[in-house]
Amino acid sequence: MTTSSLGKVQARALALLPLLVFLAIFLGSGIYHSLIGTEFAFYQIKAPVAALPALILAVLLYRDKLNTAIDEFIAGASHPNLILMFMVFMLAGAFASVSSTIGSVDATVQLGLSIIPPSFVLPMLFIISAFIATAMGTSMGTIAACAPIAFGFAQATNIEAIYAIGAVVGGAMFGDNLSMISDTTIAATRSQGVELRDKFRVNVWIALPAALVTLMIYILTSHDSQALAYKEYNLWLILPYLAVFFLAFSRLHVLVILSIGIVISGLIGLFANPTFDLLKLNNAIYDGFVGMFEVALLSMFLGGLSALMQKEGGLQWLIERIYAFTQLFKVGRERAGELGVSFLVIFSNLFVANNTVAIILSGDMAREVAKEYGLDPKRVAALLDTFSCVVQGLIPYGAQLLLACSIAKMSPVELIGNVYYCWVLAVFTLIAIVFRYPRLKN
Repeated sequence: MTTSSLGKVQARALALLPLLVFLAIFLGSGIYHSLIGTEFAFYQIKAPVAALPALILAVLLYRDKLNTAIDEFIAGASHPNLILMFMVFMLAGAFASVSSTIGSVDATVQLGLSIIPPSFVLPMLFIISAFIATAMGTSMGTIAACAPIAFGFAQATNIEAIYAIGAVVGGAMFGDNLSMISDTTIAATRSQGVELRDKFRVNVWIALPAALVTLMIYILTSHDSQALAYKEYNLWLILPYLAVFFLAFSRLHVLVILSIGIVISGLIGLFANPTFDLLKLNNAIYDGFVGMFEVALLSMFLGGLSALMQKEGGLQWLIERIYAFTQLFKVGRERAGELGVSFLVIFSNLFVANNTVAIILSGDMAREVAKEYGLDPKRVAALLDTFSCVVQGLIPYGAQLLLACSIAKMSPVELIGNVYYCWVLAVFTLIAIVFRYPRLKN
């Protein structure tokens, strides 16, 4: 093994105990509430609150003065990358809230219903969900908007609800994975220090083929059906999504892009929606801030926790274990490193049942693994985002499946095998690792 990029820090497994405490509280609460039948069982204990005992333990385990430990925590929590991530989370939440309030989500759905032939219902649901999620940057918002339509349509046709809901969840995870304003994209790129467009260039070559294969599956298994009635919609309401989508490929800073999106959404709402006024714009922006506050606060807590674990040798110990594990695979150094990164985010997501939290949790460790193995940060960011979305779209205790199944009145366990996109995406991502695909110039 080469000299670690963590320097001469002595590996110490005990330094990872605070992380295990956080996972035990968060996961233990979810299991308990699942057993007693609580809805959204894994979301009863708020993640930032679950992180507090872990932070206290990390400070107590620190082998130096208490004040020094607190200073290290503050330095980790206030890292420039985390402050930027915090700001992006806030603005992304505000944009999603304002655009939803003015009716952009409904207009986008109605546009899709008006132009897609009724004989391609399942592909239609997948495409609409994918577009909305890409524009909104949220799988939960997409499922909330599209699942009722999918379930209602299934009730009126010969298509089983489980296929229609599976198409919506798959499309939502596609958009969440690729969207420039998704919190998973933001977390993955900031944790690895890469630009949004660079991660997108890697990600799209993996996600798009997987989406095309999924569409072929739906086309081959789709049923003929009657045309769906759609309501009148205002094309102007779709403009905020289109503006943010295309501006994301420019060289403008992400904070500027999101700010422009909020301004455009606000202006269109004021002129196109007679019930929308400055006070409602103010409330929508603030609601967006509130909606993102939990994940933003958690990112700062975990940033400070990660700094303490790194100083105490916890990340060094974990990297050494990953190195030993990946040596079991005779697939070459870079492939082994990328498998290690993938395992990190997969297991994190299985524990916390939240793809953004999983990326935040494993981001620092993944960055150190990338340095150790000489991995391209763009590929690492894409792997973090992709595998977190794969797992999140398949775990029956994740918010996405719980929300979709509560709308469609079905069991999340039933739905797992019908979210085709996530299974296909997992296969294509493994192929990308094995064949070192795609290869992009720096």
